Amino acid sequence: MAAKLEDLEAEALRLDPDDRAALAQALIESLGEPSPSEILGLWVAEAERRDDEWERGEVEGRSLERVLRRAAAALE
Repeated sequence: MAAKLEDLEAEALRLDPDDRAALAQALIESLGEPSPSEILGLWVAEAERRDDEWERGEVEGRSLERVLRRAAAALE
């Protein structure tokens, strides 16, 4: 299987850039969209990672006022 994959990759790399881009897009799209439960799982994992960082004192909190001030300034 590995040799077949290497042959396919070598052939794909001989394509012109536009065709390689189209092939790459088609391959990515063939992987499909994550399901809602997969997306939820990713968000839960991220929230747990951030909570763990907070608990270990690795990150600082920011006040709501500071966050809103910075957001407003970024929109100006």
